[in-house]
Amino acid sequence: METDLRLESSLWVGNKRYRAVLTGWHLRWTEVDKKDRDKKTISVPVAEVVGVEEGRVEILPQKLVEDKDKEFTVFYVKRSSSGGSFGLLWRLGRTQFSCPSRVLRDQWTKQLRTALKTHSPLRPHRLLVFINPFGGKRKGRKIYHSLVAPLFELAGISSHVIVTEWANQARDHLLKKDLTGFDGVVCVGGDGMFSEILHGLIGRTQQEAGLCENDPAVTLQPCSLHIGIIPAGSTDCVCYATVGVIDPVTSALHIIIGDSQPLDVCSVHHASALVRYSVSLVGYGFYGDVLAESEKHRWMGPLRYDYSGAMVYLSNRSYAGIIQYLPADPMISTPRDKTRCLSGCSVCSRSTERLFPHSSDSASLYSSHFSQFSSDSEGEWQSVEGRFKCVSLTCMSSSCPRSPLGLSPSAHLADGTGDLILVWDTHPLGFLKFLHRHTSTQDQFDLPFVEVHRVKAIRFLLPSSDKAEEAYEEIMGQGHGRAEEERGYQETVNRSSSQQHLAEKSTGREMTNEQKTASPFLCGLCCSKSPSVSVWNCDGEILPFTEILCRIHGQLVRLYARGIEDSTNIHDCSEQHDKCERRCILNK
Repeated sequence: METDLRLESSLWVGNKRYRAVLTGWHLRWTEVDKKDRDKKTISVPVAEVVGVEEGRVEILPQKLVEDKDKEFTVFYVKRSSSGGSFGLLWRLGRTQFSCPSRVLRDQWTKQLRTALKTHSPLRPHRLLVFINPFGGKRKGRKIYHSLVAPLFELAGISSHVIVTEWANQARDHLLKKDLTGFDGVVCVGGDGMFSEILHGLIGRTQQEAGLCENDPAVTLQPCSLHIGIIPAGSTDCVCYATVGVIDPVTSALHIIIGDSQPLDVCSVHHASALVRYSVSLVGYGFYGDVLAESEKHRWMGPLRYDYSGAMVYLSNRSYAGIIQYLPADPMISTPRDKTRCLSGCSVCSRSTERLFPHSSDSASLYSSHFSQFSSDSEGEWQSVEGRFKCVSLTCMSSSCPRSPLGLSPSAHLADGTGDLILVWDTHPLGFLKFLHRHTSTQDQFDLPFVEVHRVKAIRFLLPSSDKAEEAYEEIMGQGHGRAEEERGYQETVNRSSSQQHLAEKSTGREMTNEQKTASPFLCGLCCSKSPSVSVWNCDGEILPFTEILCRIHGQLVRLYARGIEDSTNIHDCSEQHDKCERRCILNK
C-alpha cells in the first residue's frame, strides 16, 4: 500500500537481529532468525513517534543518556488497558537500535526526524502552559515538571509556564497579553482551570474579530489555538469525556502528536448579555442545589459533594418552570440511538461537513448554522411547562469515573447540538432509581418521568416572574436583615437578575399552587423550608440568574485529543496486524 520507502536495513535490538523499514507512514522492525526467516513484527505509525535520540536514552522516571555512536533510541506511543475506564492509557514506548556503523545511525535519525516533520504538520512547537497549584491535591506543579515537561522536551516543544496565583489569572492573561508564536494553550488543573482557558480564548478570539459576545445571535468566530488538558484537579470531567482516562502522561502524548478534537460550546445568556460558556453541564434543580449546598461545606473537601447530594436528595425538592427548546434534526442522530461518540465518530465527521460546507477549517462557521435562530424560525421552538426534579443541558456525555457512561451516553462532542434532559417531579424512590442508573449501564432515560431531546438551543422561564419581582421589592423594603446571607449573590448581580433567588427567602408571601414545592420527604433532616426556585450549575459554577437562554455553537474550540478510543476495536500498533497500516491512517 505504501510506496514511499525511505530506508531499509538490518538493525539490532539487544542480541536479536531485525529488518527495519521506514516508509512515509510507518516504522516497522521484524525479527529475523538465523535462517533469515521473519518472526514477530512491530509497527508504529510515524505520526505516533514521539522523538528520536542518538545513543541509549531513558526519559522517565528521569533522563539518562549513554552516548553510543552506533545506537539510537526511538520513543513512541504504546497503548494499554485502563482498567475500569473505557479509554486507553497511552505510555511512552522505547526501543534502542544498534547500527553497523555511525553513518547508518545518522541516516536513520535524520530520516525519522524528516518523516515526523512531513507527516505530523499539526504538532505544536511552542505552548503556553498554565499551572493551577491549588487544584485537586495541590500536585499540579509536581505532575507537570516530573511527568509532562520531560516529554515536551523530548518532542522538541518549548513551553512558557505560568503558575497562577489568583482566580481568573489565566483568563485575563489570554484576554490581554500577546499570544503571537504560540500553537496552543495547556492547562494543568481541573475543570475550573479549563473553564478559565476556555473563556479567555473565546473572548480573545471574538475581540480580535470585532464581535460582541453579549449578543445572543452573534456568529462566534472559532478559536485558532488548541487547548490541551493535563488532568490535575478535583474534577476532570472534560478530560475524561474527550480522552477516556484521567492520566497526565496520556494527555501529554496527545498534545505532543498534535491530535485535534473539535468541541461544541454552549453560551449562556440572560437579558441579551453573556453569562458564561459551558462544555459539559448546565443544570437546574437537583444539580444546582447540590452545588449550592456543597459551597457551604468546602472544608470537607471532595466529600462535600457526596454529603450535599444526600442532603439535597432527602429534601425532595422540585421546581416549576417553562422550558422552550429548538429541536435538532432527528434524522442525523438522537439521544437514544445507542451510539457512542468515540474516536473517528461518523456523526461528528458528517457534522463538520454540515457546519463547514465550503471550508476545511472552522473560519467560515455558522453562516447556515445560525440562520436557524433568526426570527423567521421561531415557529420551530417547542415548549413544556411543569414541575421538575432537574433540568439539564449537556454538550457531551459528561462521563466521569463514577458515571462511566455519563449524563447522556449518546451525546456527541462536535455535532453542534446538546441533549436536554427533563426529569419531572416524581416519587423520591423513582428519582433515586434515575440517579443510580448513572453509575451502571442501565438506560437512565427508560423511566416514565424522564424525557430527553437533542436540541440546538433552550430557554428557561419562571411561570410567574412578576410575583418574584414583587417578592424582591418587599424583601428589599423590609431592611437589610438578610443582607449578609445574600452577600455572595448581590456582589455579582444586579437587582433584576437576582430577583428569583431572593424571592425564595421570602417568608410571608402567598404563592399559587404552581409555585408551591411538593411536600418535603424527610425534609426536616436537612432544611427548614423548601425554596421556590433553584440555581443553575454551569460547569461547577453557580449562575446568578434563573431565566436564561442557552445556545450551542458547533466546534467552537479544538482540544489536543482525539475522542475516546474504543478498546474493543482499536489495537496497539506495536503488535503485528494485517490491517494496521490502513486502520492507523483512518484513525488520524
